[in-house]
Amino acid sequence: MGSISLMLRLFLSCLILATIASAQNADPYPTPPDVKGIQVQMTEDALALGIHHATINVNVAALHSPQSKPGKGEFVWSQNYLASLDKQIKPLSDAGVVVYLIIIAYPSKNPAIDNIVLHPGHRQDLKFTVGAVNTSSGFFPAVMNLLAERWSGAHPEHGRVWGWIIGNEVNSHFMWNNMGLVTLETAASEYEKAFRIAHTAIRRHSQHARAYASFDHHWAERMHNVSPEEATPGRDFLDTFARLVRERGDFDWNAAWHPYPENLGNPRAWADKNVTHDDNTNKVTFKNLEVLPKHLAKPELLYQGKPRRIILSEQGFHTLLTPDGEKLQAAAYAYAWEKIQTLPTIDAFIYHRHVDHAKEGGLRLGLWRNKPNSIADPHSTKLIYDLFKKAGTSEWRAAADALLPVTGLKAWNE
Repeated sequence: MGSISLMLRLFLSCLILATIASAQNADPYPTPPDVKGIQVQMTEDALALGIHHATINVNVAALHSPQSKPGKGEFVWSQNYLASLDKQIKPLSDAGVVVYLIIIAYPSKNPAIDNIVLHPGHRQDLKFTVGAVNTSSGFFPAVMNLLAERWSGAHPEHGRVWGWIIGNEVNSHFMWNNMGLVTLETAASEYEKAFRIAHTAIRRHSQHARAYASFDHHWAERMHNVSPEEATPGRDFLDTFARLVRERGDFDWNAAWHPYPENLGNPRAWADKNVTHDDNTNKVTFKNLEVLPKHLAKPELLYQGKPRRIILSEQGFHTLLTPDGEKLQAAAYAYAWEKIQTLPTIDAFIYHRHVDHAKEGGLRLGLWRNKPNSIADPHSTKLIYDLFKKAGTSEWRAAADALLPVTGLKAWNE
């Protein structure tokens, strides 16, 4: 009986493994013609602009349903929210756009939900934007398995996702990955746990989808005016995260960087005064963007002998309320586009925002102006809109070069 039972267990194990293997989508990662992308607000307009990459936020807390029984490992999901995500994803992926989901946990202000979704250490006394995820309640593995399976290609009716950005600007964890006051080692370790859970779920359903760790533009310095237990230098977080991944079992993580100008209110990306072109620069912006791929080319950071892939998943240029404000914004986009062409491990340049947002600290980053007295209703396009549309086309060269005098540079590669 013992041997029969053992054989039965082995047979069932093989059957489960075979089922998983057969369910894993093996389509190769797509190769779009260029890096042009946007954080989509208006799908039809984004497609008319000729994008090849798009990011969409997914608030995992909004997926949690009160009918769930987390103590029993039983989760019920918001079908309305899932359907709303399908409506955003499917038109883009059907058009050949590479879709990336940004997996984030906004506080719900409902303690019953937040205790399940958010990291147990999140600071309830602090107003923060995004919390770290809870890796011990069973929620995060379940929700990642749900999402990874739904948009793996197995269900064309829902659309297809190729990129998964886990969290947001996690090196500044007091605001964007809140888990309380913790050291760099703890912050990176907790994030590694969440990232590994996400990667395992993604890889279960797709052989070639990619997962990305998200960083702001701070490099050898942390965000100012906060403590070392609230934010860390991006370089140090990246290196610590990478070391922990190697120690716990290496896998193919990638980087999502946000190379905003050093001063978010100054669109002159070419004129950052305080950045350098070496590994000890305080920030990595478009001016010194080559620092990031050079760092990732270090032997200990390679995966199977190849460097990690990079996407620029959130960055934009402010429109100053001056006569040359729109020209400066457009020239910054041209400068950034030209810089990226020299860096072959960067796969996407995803612009933020589609439309100016009234609650973004006074920044006006959009391709569109927002309507007066609205938060982000589109009103009219700016000069950058037409330039963005020409990016990646035969019209780009003339349109970009016309803006070169705005920068004061003699050539884009200066």
